[in-house]
Amino acid sequence: MAEPLVAQYGPDVPQAIARMVRAVHRRFDADAFLQDALSGYEALALIPRGKHIARALQRHLPQDYAQALPILLASAEQPHGRDPGLSLASFLYLPHTAFVAEFGLGHFELSMQAQHALTQRFTAEFSIRPYLQHHQEATLERLMEWTRDPSEHVRRLVSEGTRPRLPWASRLPAFQRDPTPVLALLEPLKDDPALYVRRSVANNLNDIGKDHPAVLADTARAWLQGATPERSWTVQHALRSAVKRGEAGALAALGFGETANAVVSQPAITPPQAVMGGSLNVAFDVTNTTALPQQVLVDFAVHYVKANGQARAKVFKLKTLDLAPHETQKVGKKISLADMTTRKHYPGHHRVDAILNGRAQPLGAFELTIG
Repeated sequence: MAEPLVAQYGPDVPQAIARMVRAVHRRFDADAFLQDALSGYEALALIPRGKHIARALQRHLPQDYAQALPILLASAEQPHGRDPGLSLASFLYLPHTAFVAEFGLGHFELSMQAQHALTQRFTAEFSIRPYLQHHQEATLERLMEWTRDPSEHVRRLVSEGTRPRLPWASRLPAFQRDPTPVLALLEPLKDDPALYVRRSVANNLNDIGKDHPAVLADTARAWLQGATPERSWTVQHALRSAVKRGEAGALAALGFGETANAVVSQPAITPPQAVMGGSLNVAFDVTNTTALPQQVLVDFAVHYVKANGQARAKVFKLKTLDLAPHETQKVGKKISLADMTTRKHYPGHHRVDAILNGRAQPLGAFELTIG
């Protein structure tokens, strides 16, 4: 089993930060800080560890935020001695952004400058959110300026920090109710030269679509007009969840609004008696029933049995088929039946559907048993 990410965020993190701060602020009591920071540390999850370190820093740096912040920013320039190859290497600066989020709301300009600098080391997508909640107009104005920033990290902060449903972060209810201010920020980023930014734009639109399906569909249709291949990818990525949910507006935006003139045949769900921890193969044929060429969006869904005995569908993407008149193509996929952090398996009867242009039709079923 893979090592949990929090294992990379052990006591060496506050120890490294202590050395870095001490290098620029000789009056910093590193020993007292570490005793404070490491108290209760092991019991905390990843993000709470970052906040815990930030609070310890606040107690051991000058109490005036305007004096403490420059020390913290200067310390970030110091060598830290941690392995740069760690997947969480940049999370070393999570406490720095957490410090700004929790203690800097009364110093807007200083804090915005700090986030501009810090996001180029570790994303400030979490720390910008309190400013959107408490200083919405001023923060939105600054973010609009940052859509033109030379740094792709700063431009990505604009789109990622305003996601209404950002993972690992509190939601932004104001933007869930009315995403108009967010859409205004995404507009100048939709053709950003960096895929890193465009992927974030797509994820933000995907978030918006969970609360406002029609807004997502309308935006997708508008952006697809004269779209470059890069923008088309952004829109398709933004629509991925809506397509999985079979939303008519999203499917129509991609040109799959009509029922497919195609039939499914030769279903093969193997093994019919599957074992938890094993794998499952799903395959079937799709035949164009017309004398005209046709493009069909093909997926399938497994109705996973949950702990309460109810079933919930999980959609698996397959492909878009370009079918010649009366042509048949075979599609299929192998899926894992091992437990994951996002899905736990339970024994029982599992239905499987084929999905053509967002419309499901029964394909078969399998029994899942404990191995």
